[in-house]
Amino acid sequence: MTERPPLRFILARTLARVLIFLLYRMRIVDRKHCPRAGAALIVANHISYADPLLIAAASPRVVHFLMSRTYYNIPVARWFFKAMGAIPVSGRDSPKVVLRSLEACRKVLEEGKVLCIFAEGTVSRHGQMNSFKKGFEKVVQGLDVPIVPVHLDRLWGSLFSFEGGTVLFKLPGRVPYPVTVNFGKALPSGASAHQVRQAISELGSESFRLRLAEKDTLAVEFIRRAARHPFRMALADSRERSLSYGSAYAAASCLARTLEPRLGTRQRVAVMLPASVEGALTVLALSLSGRIPVMLGFSLTRASAAERAGLAGADRVITSRRLVKRLGWEPEGAVFLEDIERPGKLVLLSGWLSLLSEDPSDLAVRPPEGVDADAVVLFTSGSTGKAKGVVLSHANILADVEAVAQVYATLPKDRVLGVLTLHHALGFTGTLWLPLLTGLGAVFHCDPTDAAKVARLAERYRATILAATPAMLAMYLRRVPERSFKTLRLVVAGADKLSEALASAWLGKFGVLPLEGYGAAELSPVAAVNIPDVMGSRGRQKGGKVGTIGRPLPGVSLKTVSPETWEPTPQGVPGLLLVKGPNVMKGYLPGTEAGGEWLRDGWYVTGDIALIDEDGFVTITDRVTRFARIGGELVPHRALETALQDVSGSPQPAFLVSSVPDPEQGERLVVLYKDGRDVAELQRKLADSGFPKPWIPPAERFHQVEELPIALSGKVDLASLKAMVMAFERRGAPP
Repeated sequence: MTERPPLRFILARTLARVLIFLLYRMRIVDRKHCPRAGAALIVANHISYADPLLIAAASPRVVHFLMSRTYYNIPVARWFFKAMGAIPVSGRDSPKVVLRSLEACRKVLEEGKVLCIFAEGTVSRHGQMNSFKKGFEKVVQGLDVPIVPVHLDRLWGSLFSFEGGTVLFKLPGRVPYPVTVNFGKALPSGASAHQVRQAISELGSESFRLRLAEKDTLAVEFIRRAARHPFRMALADSRERSLSYGSAYAAASCLARTLEPRLGTRQRVAVMLPASVEGALTVLALSLSGRIPVMLGFSLTRASAAERAGLAGADRVITSRRLVKRLGWEPEGAVFLEDIERPGKLVLLSGWLSLLSEDPSDLAVRPPEGVDADAVVLFTSGSTGKAKGVVLSHANILADVEAVAQVYATLPKDRVLGVLTLHHALGFTGTLWLPLLTGLGAVFHCDPTDAAKVARLAERYRATILAATPAMLAMYLRRVPERSFKTLRLVVAGADKLSEALASAWLGKFGVLPLEGYGAAELSPVAAVNIPDVMGSRGRQKGGKVGTIGRPLPGVSLKTVSPETWEPTPQGVPGLLLVKGPNVMKGYLPGTEAGGEWLRDGWYVTGDIALIDEDGFVTITDRVTRFARIGGELVPHRALETALQDVSGSPQPAFLVSSVPDPEQGERLVVLYKDGRDVAELQRKLADSGFPKPWIPPAERFHQVEELPIALSGKVDLASLKAMVMAFERRGAPP
């Protein structure tokens, strides 16, 4: 029998729908998953105060809500909430009153009606999904009621969200504001909070893809930003060149035209340039002309560079004579920037006039595939084997940029200190396209090891954001004076584990706590991040957790599975980490594919072992290949590395662990360390800390080295590590 809503509800919902129609442009996805009859529990993420109105308007049924008593008791609105059948509850209620509210919720379901609970218990203050409370599990306990996951997307930045730190007191990006309400397939009533949160996260990945339908190519999106803020600083570097957005567009468009006769019809063009204004303009010029930059590192040999360019089908390499002189070799098919005629003032003025008067979509070559077209070819570090060619689309990079900008709340005055090379995935997306697409300034230096110049650059341009590897952060901690980084408000570490000692030392010296993130070139590259905590009306909302890689970005879903069965692992149990989202690459270049399966049912297979805790934070325990099997038990190398780092108190990476065959136990652990350590003291501290004694190697398995095989990018050269360990073993270390 169809539920007949009371008249007061019809009036209240009509008012809600009028308000929604005026303020929002709502897209409803898969409303069919909401049962047309019978009881159902809707569980949704909570991103704004408008969420209940949106769900009420999108649902085909009358929906009753569990809501905050604080807002329920607002005199002007109480009649409305009461008419909508809302059930009030508060964290300040006595256990007896809370139980009464939960019983009222249960009664709604027992009567065959629809109930909605926002399991986070509060509106997100930081744009990410918070941990889920388990109250809804008690509400449905013993009832055969489907749980319908619902994801609300694009509400961050709307009038009733906390974007910018306030509600109401801001102008939304547009009116009506586009939002998506995505209904997922029903889960059984016994589903846990972890499982429901996972389902909503996966819906978020689907919803985020819908945003990209309104996007254009990277070049067009940059032009739109430049036309909006032509006089804002866009690019600068240590060679004292600084360009506004208008000047950057004019210079890049001139460079694109000048390169035309040299490049002809070639689609893929290699770029071998340091992080600099020239490097950024070259990438922009290629994008404006509809070409695909193939980013090459300049630490390669001539043969390696030629091989990578050949695999990508690029027979031209844009570079500079200054760099070639430093390298001591010239790449095949080199096109030198110094040989290209500089545009005159009238030519640049013409570019400015085009920017200010023409449609942005007419100022760039747009591929037929739109945002799904190839945008760049990057190469992995090759730390786990042969380097792989990663093909990213415009949509991949656009999605990653939008998600990162959302959770880190970038401001127009922010300036990104670009010390990562442009062929590094985080350098390409995070220090080049992120600022250019969000209206920030990017300040480059070509050599991240030149701490003195990096410090001067940060001071001069008052840099506020830094993305670097832990190895770089350790170096800057030693060499950069406190005053040089005083304007930094956000420091993100990636590519390797950030030790708690290093993070604490940075906070003590520079007053900013580095936050660890996680990603890979294949993920465009960011997948998960820690963000600053935010104070809310009910206390602090956690954005970060020490020792973790944070939570997934909006639009990105993470899960862990058994490497043997591919079945999901329970909450808190380590498993193989999989990633789904619009940031997952198009694929590998032919001839560079990884061995084994890299994509399974739409999920990218990372090769990392991780666990996801009850708050949604992810901890990487190790690589699949970085385990020792000792007496039938799998021992992660990273567990011993982390424990050694902690007990030593060193803020800089000082230990690496590998394993070698052992005739009795299967394998045994071997430790490489630097900077002179008291091995006996380390062993004692490990034991005192509670580290499993069978996993503590004997003293003869500790070997001192001058340098660990860790690149400045933060990647461990696993092949070199294994070779060094085997060399020590062959010298006669007792078995």
